[in-house]
Amino acid sequence: MEVRMIRTRGVRWTLAIAATLALAVQAREGVEVGKNSAFADLVPAEEVEKAAVQQYRALQQQASQRRALLAGKHRQVQRLQRIADRIIPLALAWNPRARGWKWEVSVIDAPEINAFCMPGGKIAFYTGLLDKLALTDDEVAMVMGHEIAHALREHARERMGKSAVTRSAAQLGGALLAGILGIDPRITDTVARGGATLLTLEFSRDDESEADLVGMELAARAGYDPRAGVSLWQKMGRLDKESPPQWLSTHPSGNNRIAEIKKNLPHVLPLYERARQSESTAPDIVPAR
Repeated sequence: MEVRMIRTRGVRWTLAIAATLALAVQAREGVEVGKNSAFADLVPAEEVEKAAVQQYRALQQQASQRRALLAGKHRQVQRLQRIADRIIPLALAWNPRARGWKWEVSVIDAPEINAFCMPGGKIAFYTGLLDKLALTDDEVAMVMGHEIAHALREHARERMGKSAVTRSAAQLGGALLAGILGIDPRITDTVARGGATLLTLEFSRDDESEADLVGMELAARAGYDPRAGVSLWQKMGRLDKESPPQWLSTHPSGNNRIAEIKKNLPHVLPLYERARQSESTAPDIVPAR
């Protein structure tokens, strides 16, 4: 009896170790990115998200007045909402605040090639991006994942925090830098008022590259082919190079982008294949009568 007990315990320990290793391997799946920038900590997240809501509502109102805000029953709105519904649940693991965000998707009928996700989960696409590039669902998911990644990685807060440090250093000199290490509350107040620039905030090329990787993983986990990132940027490359759209102004070049996407495909293709397999084996849901 004692021998059996020891063997049973040994089997249990072996299974426990195997399960732990399996979880560790699973945790390492996907792309590699660092921690969020410490500069974001200089800015209150609540203030940034509040400013984002105000700007998003103003944008919706302006579009509505021009009859450019597509109704919820429009096919493009429903299409993007369907894609967002698959991506958003997977995005929550990247930022605990995202669980409390009131996510929204708007489509604006305008020729601009543009899309964004503001802090707090406020997503907008322009029909110029959807129509001029004839985006497939996989390509839309790559764009949406990219924009959502900006919000999850708090790139807006990071940029605003860096701007605050730069302005403060210029105004008060090196003496203030020591105070910044303790996060002077006056800085956060100054930055919070800078929320008026969220709609036109430009991210760094590092931010854009990071959003590409995180967005590609989000799309893959949601069952969208991450290889669509290659075709997406090939389409972008065919746009007029002499007058690139605003959405591309701060982005890495298309060739570099495609190379980075191809480099990271081995990290996300298994996630995509697993998601597709889960979909194919899921039982059909019969609507209740």
